[in-house]
Amino acid sequence: MSAFNNKFGYKFWWGGTAPEALQERYRLGSLLGRGGFGSVFAATRLSDGAPVAIKRVPRKRVRHWGELPDGSRAPLEIVLQAKVSTGFPGVVQLLEWFELPNHIVMVLERPERCQDLHRVIRARRFVPEEVARELFRQVLEAVWHCTSCGVLHRDIKPENIVLDLATGQAKLIDFGCGTYLQETAYTHFAGTPSYSPPEWTHFGWYHGEAATIWSLGILLHQMVCGEHPFRRGRNLSWGQLPLPQGLSQGSQPGHN
Repeated sequence: MSAFNNKFGYKFWWGGTAPEALQERYRLGSLLGRGGFGSVFAATRLSDGAPVAIKRVPRKRVRHWGELPDGSRAPLEIVLQAKVSTGFPGVVQLLEWFELPNHIVMVLERPERCQDLHRVIRARRFVPEEVARELFRQVLEAVWHCTSCGVLHRDIKPENIVLDLATGQAKLIDFGCGTYLQETAYTHFAGTPSYSPPEWTHFGWYHGEAATIWSLGILLHQMVCGEHPFRRGRNLSWGQLPLPQGLSQGSQPGHN
């Protein structure tokens, strides 16, 4: 049975009796995060002790479905995750998934020691430029990998970048807002509103790659300045954003 076609008919109780298939393969750990998308738990793969993350999404929240290479139908998030899970280190890998009566369950790669970039920025107040440069390079490579696979992530932000603290590798996670990459404009926005490009706000449309560049610029600002550039009521009509003292010339807008 293919790793991307594991479908079990077990009744699903989370927090009670775990489904037999999951119970045989994984030991559930602590809650890592919860949001509108569902819940993510730390877990251990029993066959080899490898750390994994288990993401549980209620079926009623799955609005878009697609087709896997073998022709089977799956939630779009899984289809997109499967397209980018080619072993590239900058994107978290989908290891297995289960379709259950009330939930979709994804088993994902998880570094043993990891932390999302949002928490790193909060702990340090900002990321030193030399560190930010390397992390940003890795994120750019991850985005390039996704677009080369025909996938648009649409929610690039510090919370969706996990750092392997042992190796320094950055990994892009959470394709729940993603879609297929297209050349024509999108007229539906998915992602975090504060990262939306100005053309969406003013005109109700955007192009995928241009919007990605916009969100990457916000990400870089957050890393080196320690805050979202448009927080505290700031907006584009104010002109150039104020920058903290001490930034190198190469980190400032307009530098070539």
